[in-house]
Amino acid sequence: MAQKQESSRAYVVGGYRFMVELQGMHVAGFSEVTGLESEIVLEEFAEGGQNQFVHRLPGRVRFQPLVLKRGMTLTNELWYWYANVMRGSIERKSGSIILYDEYDEEFRRWNFYDAYPTKWIGPTLNAASSEVAFESIELVHNGFKAR
Repeated sequence: MAQKQESSRAYVVGGYRFMVELQGMHVAGFSEVTGLESEIVLEEFAEGGQNQFVHRLPGRVRFQPLVLKRGMTLTNELWYWYANVMRGSIERKSGSIILYDEYDEEFRRWNFYDAYPTKWIGPTLNAASSEVAFESIELVHNGFKAR
């Protein structure tokens, strides 16, 4: 196993070693995760007599939905979770997105809370292609915290 080297150069980690944990679900690894975004929505306040600028004050925080993509497997747990939401039975789950460094040690973890699926995308089927069949699930959540 390679040893970590102390260096004065900036340390950067690749975005290809990661894992997704979903509370209580045993699902295969995901090949892509997008939507790890947060934005502070600004509220504008125009002050009377002040025409050079508008005050911009921080408001609510908006989190983008997480989109998890993986190759189709024998398990249908993601579809069943989504199908339950379609029927009105919303089961919220918490989870984590974990990024690993080149030594397979945890580099950063984002814990997300109260997530449930709002969109499921099945595979694109094309007889002239040899691509892997992928499914995606979009999760809304009540925020995440980085550790």
